[in-house]
Amino acid sequence: MLFLVISTPRPDHPSSLVDSRSRYWDWMRPLLQSGQAKSVYARAGRGAVALFDVDSNLTLHRFMNEWSDIIPAHFDVYPLLDEDSAKAFLATQSEGAA
Repeated sequence: MLFLVISTPRPDHPSSLVDSRSRYWDWMRPLLQSGQAKSVYARAGRGAVALFDVDSNLTLHRFMNEWSDIIPAHFDVYPLLDEDSAKAFLATQSEGAA
């Protein structure tokens, strides 16, 4: 299951979060290595964007809680379809319209 997660941290002084931001990258590294996170980018200014590939909503929930324990933030979450899934869905729509 693919999810795009966009974080918007609390409006704290960025300099007060340097240690937390370093811990965030340490936390993210094993998720990237295992493939549970496909990519992650820091947003210009503040925040981050991560693409997770997880087995369940519960796993995503755990990751988001761990993330917010490191850097409290608001999260926007977008469920995604990979190309094969999107094409398979479109094929079922074409069949129904005919």
